[in-house]
Amino acid sequence: MSDTPDVLIIGGGPGGYVAAIRSAQLGLSTVCVEMDKTLGGTCVNVGCIPSKALLSSSEHYEFARTHAAEHGITLGDVGLDLAKMLARKDDVVSQNTKGVEFLFKKNKVTWAKGFGTLKAGNVVEVKAADGTVTTYRPKHVIIATGSVPAALPFLPFDEERIHSNVGALKIPAVPKHLIVIGGGVIGLELGSVWRRLGAKVTVIEYAPTILPGNDDDIVKEADKIFRKQGMEIHTATKVTGGRREGDRVIVEVEQNGAPKSFEADHVLVSIGRKPSLGGIDAAALGLKTGPRGELIVDDQLRTNLPNVFAIGDCIGGKLLAHKAEDEGVIAVEVIAGKRVHMHYHNMPAVVYTWPEVATCGLTEGEVKASGRAYKVGKFPFSANGRARSMGETSGFVKFVTDAATDEILGCHMIGANVSDLLNEVVLAMEYRGTAEDIGVTVHSHPTLGEVVKEAALGALGRAIHI
Repeated sequence: MSDTPDVLIIGGGPGGYVAAIRSAQLGLSTVCVEMDKTLGGTCVNVGCIPSKALLSSSEHYEFARTHAAEHGITLGDVGLDLAKMLARKDDVVSQNTKGVEFLFKKNKVTWAKGFGTLKAGNVVEVKAADGTVTTYRPKHVIIATGSVPAALPFLPFDEERIHSNVGALKIPAVPKHLIVIGGGVIGLELGSVWRRLGAKVTVIEYAPTILPGNDDDIVKEADKIFRKQGMEIHTATKVTGGRREGDRVIVEVEQNGAPKSFEADHVLVSIGRKPSLGGIDAAALGLKTGPRGELIVDDQLRTNLPNVFAIGDCIGGKLLAHKAEDEGVIAVEVIAGKRVHMHYHNMPAVVYTWPEVATCGLTEGEVKASGRAYKVGKFPFSANGRARSMGETSGFVKFVTDAATDEILGCHMIGANVSDLLNEVVLAMEYRGTAEDIGVTVHSHPTLGEVVKEAALGALGRAIHI
């Protein structure tokens, strides 16, 4: 590989590695800089993939303990080999990171192993682990440096008792009591893992509800289900202080105007993430940044510097791996001269608790606040034959549609496998489809997908099975 590649990407996470592969497919000489020992970034190494592995394992464990008998399956005493479960999680991660490395070799992408620093004039220096420095002068640079967990000053991460998402994936013994600070996606997913494995889990959320920003009906249903599962949830509760005392962690809060404290053996701080710009001195380079330190880009992912693009968590917005991947594709296609741009109005989002939460588009509250006339179609899983046969009857699918045109404005789901059910709706929304488009489409029977069809018919006032 020449030291003057067409494209150099700083960061090998979902945005960076997808950008690198697409760049190579387009015939551009491509270098991807990644300092970690494996490719894949936060998502593959310490985020999406390992958390889903543990979620899956813990779901199996809970099913064996509490639900197998309902199906006529007698198991006797069910044991937990946590070390083996964690080892399986690590193996799943390894398979994925090796998969990305294979794709780099297949597509002739050069992995520059080391810490990348962007200099003036779009020069990139890569410092390897042994201290050697390689200098590149690429024609185009894509910054894909990701994000890091936001921390509380009085509860700094030690990954022994006070955890970020990284430490919470490898606690060596099931906590007696896990306090989760933050009732968003990461907190609820990892809290679910440890609750299923036997920990008492207490969720503390500053906002009035868990899953802030979601549709009100989804939030109410999720709150009810998670409490029934055994989570202790405190909303509208402000964390004011905390400290570690040996194997104990004390968390101080303000609740209903009064001070209160909680004690646990482990705490997960999941109050959000913030853009990471390692190796990028935005001020010195003259890169424009936003209020949270995120890089400012246009709809073609261009920064204000010539031939410098940025994608993924470092540009803010919804911090989603699939968003970063799409941005990576758009950025390199712009570089290749294609007439493309990025848009976000049909960006799906999923919470991989059980039941799952999946959503796309506007909430009912957002549509109502806009003054736009709308209709709602809602259908419960409890009225679906496949859901009954599975024993998975919690939740519903909800559509919000334009009252005049029937265009789908938003879709919100909570239930079994809704992460997969949402995809047909996202496709419909991408083509400005209507509830009728989905409602008149034949869906296989018996499937969970029929709940989507019935909810769409409900927006038309003609659901069949309710």
